[in-house]
Amino acid sequence: MKINKMLSTAAALASTVTVFASVFALPAFADEDAELVINGEIEIVTKTAAPAHLDGHLSEIMSGWRFRSDDTQAMEMDDFDNPGMLGAEAGFDQFETVMGSEGKSCMDCHDGVESLANVRPTYPKWNDDKEQVYTIQMQINDCLTEQMGADAQKYDSGMMLNFEAALASVSRGMPMNVAIDGPAQSTWEQGKEMYYTRYGQLDLSCANCHEQNYGNMIRADHLSQGQTNGFPTYRLKNAKLNGAHSRFKGCIRDTRAETFNAGSPEFVALELYVASRGNGLSVEGPSVRN
Repeated sequence: MKINKMLSTAAALASTVTVFASVFALPAFADEDAELVINGEIEIVTKTAAPAHLDGHLSEIMSGWRFRSDDTQAMEMDDFDNPGMLGAEAGFDQFETVMGSEGKSCMDCHDGVESLANVRPTYPKWNDDKEQVYTIQMQINDCLTEQMGADAQKYDSGMMLNFEAALASVSRGMPMNVAIDGPAQSTWEQGKEMYYTRYGQLDLSCANCHEQNYGNMIRADHLSQGQTNGFPTYRLKNAKLNGAHSRFKGCIRDTRAETFNAGSPEFVALELYVASRGNGLSVEGPSVRN
């Protein structure tokens, strides 16, 4: 009887340990040495030497794809499995749709989305006519309102992100090449200052997480370098496409600080700086992230 009771107790303990392990299992780590090839043909550079302006900060830059779980990585490797491609397809349809009082679609000025493959790798960039740094969203809104007589879209609206997803999809494999000299330099310097500024009650800067602690865990997430080459990104957390500025907003909010709005001059400057940190990585959007 005593032996049976001991065996029963041991079995119950083993069962408890099994349940505990399943509930509190560590998150799956990605293989940071994996290589990304989309649809078996589009080779994506996800690790390369850091651009010269990061000397003393980083010697190597890595896409956020390398920090995701194997399952999440696999979703981005096939357009049929990548839910962000639904947004890109909607963006292609929007490109051909007549909008506004002028009776025009994007096709009236551009020879298909493919003709704009150089857009995603080079934005944000200086706009000579407006005399300021422009993001893709700002340029799209100018086209909608000034060329087509349509209403402007909210900065990270669904329609806007669909447009950006379509533009990113035709640029996949092209290297990020954001210019930071000339008239854009002062905006770049502003963005750099923001990147290293501590915010909120937690007293954290972008660099504290994405430069000094990438590869480590923060709660249940595997910290990446915070590169923007994959935007817009489909986040499994909220099951939709997300823009870079919405992600900036969330990060600053998480430091328990008052944040800036998507499309604000502050976030335009920050996007220019962060995008330049990824110069040399391939465009891979729409990407898939946690």
